Amino acid sequence: MATKKYTVTLPEELAEAIRAKVGPGGFSRYVAHAIERQQERERLQEAVDWWESEYGEVTEAEMAEAEAEYREIERKHAELARERQTDAGQAPRLDQDAA
Repeated sequence: MATKKYTVTLPEELAEAIRAKVGPGGFSRYVAHAIERQQERERLQEAVDWWESEYGEVTEAEMAEAEAEYREIERKHAELARERQTDAGQAPRLDQDAA
């Protein structure tokens, strides 16, 4: 992807915290990634707004059901990952053990 240099103004504390985290060479990549994530959130919000205009607001019960389904999917994926690692003779990763 082609790139172009821009000048932006950021709070000094924020910019320095980012630079300390990613180093001088990763600053632009970090900012570009943050902007991409913000665009994704905006597109998702547009989709939610459309959905709710068509079908009504999402209820607390629907949110709870969706969250439960999501947790179950995560649990199944973690279980499959542990099985694959065990089959490959590797010790399961710690973050997967918590799932």
